[in-house]
Amino acid sequence: MGKPLDGIKVVEVAMWAFVPACGGMLADLGADVVKIEPPSGDPLRGLQIGGLGGGASGERIDFSWESYNRGKRSVTLDLKQEAGRAVLYRLLEDADVFLTNLLPPARRAMRIDEGSIRAAFPRLIYASGSALGPNGPDREKGGYDAITFWARGGISSALTDVDAAHPVGPPGPAFGDTLSGAMLSGAICAAIARRALAGEVSSVDVSLLGTALWSMQRYVCQATADGVQKFAKPDADRPNNVLVGTYRTSDGRFVALCMLQADKYWAPFCEAAGRPDLAADPRFADAAARRGNIRACHAAVTALFASKPLPEWRQILSRQQGQWDVVQDVGEMKDDAQAQANGYLKRIDCGDGTQIPMVGLPMLFDGAPLPSTRSPDLGAHSDAVLAGLGYSEDEIIDLKVQGVVF
Repeated sequence: MGKPLDGIKVVEVAMWAFVPACGGMLADLGADVVKIEPPSGDPLRGLQIGGLGGGASGERIDFSWESYNRGKRSVTLDLKQEAGRAVLYRLLEDADVFLTNLLPPARRAMRIDEGSIRAAFPRLIYASGSALGPNGPDREKGGYDAITFWARGGISSALTDVDAAHPVGPPGPAFGDTLSGAMLSGAICAAIARRALAGEVSSVDVSLLGTALWSMQRYVCQATADGVQKFAKPDADRPNNVLVGTYRTSDGRFVALCMLQADKYWAPFCEAAGRPDLAADPRFADAAARRGNIRACHAAVTALFASKPLPEWRQILSRQQGQWDVVQDVGEMKDDAQAQANGYLKRIDCGDGTQIPMVGLPMLFDGAPLPSTRSPDLGAHSDAVLAGLGYSEDEIIDLKVQGVVF
């Protein structure tokens, strides 16, 4: 069976992580994604991220680059030159989607803004990733995951204690970029469907700020309705429900519980844990009683989890129906049976007998994951793509002499 986007051509003029991550998703879904890079390449190539890399694999493999640019073809073009834009426009003649995250002034200077592109290619879907959206006073302002999604989007504040010395930072590189990229890929797929079904061509934009608001919508809506500046983090010793929270085991691991129907699961949990007396205690008999004696109840459950190591808790919790799981480290994910079984983790052939790990799309079609291939070297497909556009060998050489193609 073919991939869902087989036959769709995407031309990407983008850099860093957000929009390239979207392009990588579209490539995995089957689209032919041609990535246009400047002569110096996408600046994400070789970016040094504090605390990452430097080992045997880190010196050879840039996993940020590999993750967000999987399956693409790379063409180097100097779009500041008229000859470079002429090549781009020839590429767009049979394209379905133009994908970019360049700031509006740069797009206008290169004549790749929506007005210019749509005038030449009225059937082309124009897709952009922005920091703050295409409207409003900050529409031309740039942004990044850490400052736009995480900080301005209210996520950092929501996770930070009131008296903390510093706000909580992102859990890892490109956290908001990848979420926003996934949102943009969904918008593009919807635009492709709309054009196919209704014959209507769209321009779509997804922003880091908008995705942050979408992710935080429960808090944002409640704060707006109630006139609240910031919701206080719940007191760890006074949860609303003792069966929703995280507990430390005797071997220093953590177990996360999310048993929202507390009265349904309380007695079976206590029975499985060997403490039926907790369920029989009138102070803890039902949700209302437990809330009225929450400190004592929480202390009892905390002590209970601290009395046994994680392997025992795995066995105990598997004997009851309430929802739970283990708090895992990223280094444990490679051994997660469910992640392996569903193809969420895979290894990609490098073409030289070696393989690299990669996270697959969290989308299964007909029960099967989609395959991925490696990201391209800088300009690896320039000659082949230009030849496919009808450029002769002499014309390609001439473009290289002019510094248009590399």
